[in-house]
Amino acid sequence: MSEKLQKVLANQGLGSRREMERWIEAGRVSVDGKTATLGDRVELSAQIRVDGHLLSRQTEQPVCRVLMYNKPEGELCSRHDPEGRPTVFERLPVIKVGRWIAVGRLDINTSGLLLFTNDGELANRLMHPRCEVEREYAARVFGEVSGKTISKLKAGVELEDGLAKFLEIKPRAKSVSDDESMNRWYNVTLAEGKNREVRRLWESQDVQVSRLMRVRYGPVELQKRLPQGAWVELGLEDVNKLRSLVRLSNETQSLVDVKQGKLDHARLTRMRRSVKKHRAKQNHQKNQSASSD
Repeated sequence: MSEKLQKVLANQGLGSRREMERWIEAGRVSVDGKTATLGDRVELSAQIRVDGHLLSRQTEQPVCRVLMYNKPEGELCSRHDPEGRPTVFERLPVIKVGRWIAVGRLDINTSGLLLFTNDGELANRLMHPRCEVEREYAARVFGEVSGKTISKLKAGVELEDGLAKFLEIKPRAKSVSDDESMNRWYNVTLAEGKNREVRRLWESQDVQVSRLMRVRYGPVELQKRLPQGAWVELGLEDVNKLRSLVRLSNETQSLVDVKQGKLDHARLTRMRRSVKKHRAKQNHQKNQSASSD
């Protein structure tokens, strides 16, 4: 039985389906000695090469794994950056089969929850607009936010790439620092992943976002104690919540011990120490690069 080429590549853990489609369009993939084209279907016996390297197709799917990463501001959601800026992939654990795929993106000035998985089909469905997976953000905004403004944002605003809206807008309680300023925090929920959608929606109403943090993706909430720059692997129950949400069959295995999901004091200390060490290494490399210039 044949399958779409991009689906086969994604299921081998090489990346999301969208990313695989870009690889095919760029001529990086061949099937049985011929350069592949988008829309090709392949049989199990087909010889697939990526950048000239023969793909060893696994007949058994690897265990579906999902990481929760607390992204700091200043990191790019790219594997490599020509300018040498830090990326979200630098501190992820080594994976034996396939590679980590980011579920959606956060821009360089946005922090918070970022999910990674080794399952290309899961990543594709979680990102696909038809699945309407909710994302929740905490946004600190500057400007006047009236009832009329909130009504407009929930009814829908026509942006340059189509209609967008917030499903929910919940104001947070004012802090002492907010009392003397125009800054207010709101939790907003949407079901799409357009580029910079949260910021652009607020800006359409002449309100500026000064800080933005993703706090939930579907049923998975960012663990409040997880340090920025640290990750934790989700247990089987949370993995299956994500899979069920996008109509995939449940995973039956996990590489995570139940105790590993608990962020106790000792584990948090190790995480903070590891993050601090990594940042020190980044700063050292940055200084060396600057001095060589």
